[in-house]
Amino acid sequence: MEANLFLLIGSGVLISAGVYLLLDKAMTRMIMGIMLIGNGANLLLLQSGGQAGSPPILTRDNELYGEQISDPLAQAMILTAIVIAMALVAFMLALAYRQYRYRSDDVIERDEEDRAIAARPVTPSAQPDHDASDDPETGRASALGDEFGPRSFEEPVKEADDVR
Repeated sequence: MEANLFLLIGSGVLISAGVYLLLDKAMTRMIMGIMLIGNGANLLLLQSGGQAGSPPILTRDNELYGEQISDPLAQAMILTAIVIAMALVAFMLALAYRQYRYRSDDVIERDEEDRAIAARPVTPSAQPDHDASDDPETGRASALGDEFGPRSFEEPVKEADDVR
């Protein structure tokens, strides 16, 4: 298989520009970044299909390529990627419209909840999967930790056995 260097460089440029735009705070630039990443991925999928050939239809030979047919899997994957990218861009445009209607601004800023999550300690008792580790009023990690264990699970079972 012989790869087209121009298409490989083009897909690399599209993906890197898309990642750069995706890291911005403006919603329109994020949408453009998603579109560029999708188009770069489509170019990579086109390269994975190999060299050009006859259409992937049985008994359809071409004078130029003869019996060599192009890979239909890469074409199907590109069509699927186009549909998925279109749906993702439509969803992000709906989010951008909603944000504009409520805030009349395009910039996504960090809110207080993001700052509170970033300021949490990294101890295991302060992680979100520990349900009772937070003080309900302040949100800080408490000394009690989770209330899981023998008292909450095994003692009620023992009490139920004693009743019988």
